[in-house]
Amino acid sequence: MSAKVFGAIVGGCLMTAAPLLAQSNAQARADARAEAIARQQRYEISTLERVFEGAVEHGISVVRDRLQAVVQMPAELLISDNAHARGFRLEGYGVFFDVTVPIFDATLWTLRTLDQNDLGLDSAMKELQQIVKGNINAEQALRRVELQVTPIGLPRMAAADGSRNTAGSTASVANDPQVRGASQDPILNEPSEAYRTEVITALKEAMLNHSSSLGIQATEWLTIAARGNDDRPRLAPADSSPRTRILRLKGSDLLAFLAQNITKDEALQRIEIRVY
Repeated sequence: MSAKVFGAIVGGCLMTAAPLLAQSNAQARADARAEAIARQQRYEISTLERVFEGAVEHGISVVRDRLQAVVQMPAELLISDNAHARGFRLEGYGVFFDVTVPIFDATLWTLRTLDQNDLGLDSAMKELQQIVKGNINAEQALRRVELQVTPIGLPRMAAADGSRNTAGSTASVANDPQVRGASQDPILNEPSEAYRTEVITALKEAMLNHSSSLGIQATEWLTIAARGNDDRPRLAPADSSPRTRILRLKGSDLLAFLAQNITKDEALQRIEIRVY
């Protein structure tokens, strides 16, 4: 083979390989950019996970402080576990967060409220009997508690000086001016509902204040599924279908708020809430 022919062959190969090499390099750069974008998105979502967990904890703190102001109940008796959040980007939909809300211990609140209102242990026990009625195991457990805290034959004597009587109820606390003032807080009527309201409010605020980095498009959604079995009394049968509250905001509304085209109150009103 002559040098001229050999050179022509080599030149042709180089001309063919050059575009392939350039295409391969371009694909590698595109893949690297896509991975960098995905990594950044995962970081932004993980940051929002911590933000939403903090929002739930804030809602808990608000309710705890309000209850403590009313009955001076130790905070650790009201809430168990911590909030947990996990986020996902769903192609064609937007960003979805699954938020687990801690349990609110309504039974301990019921006992302390009855005691604080000077209704006594008997009334508290009757209230609990209605709660556990029909659940054999719970009824037996409550009976054991009754035998321990109210020994048979022990007389119940009211304390005239405002101290605790022999059954452990508080006398005359309603006469305390501080207690009367605190009792005006509507949280006394529905503490569990107040708890849910505060948590949902904190999550809605966080959706608006901290989601700009997610890059949600106008046609996408920002959604939170807040799930917890705080509706279940502690001594009642297990709830096999705890409620989930879905909060979602359309991307176009979020972008309008971020651009200051609508007010914060308007944006909050546009957050849809559904209960399942």
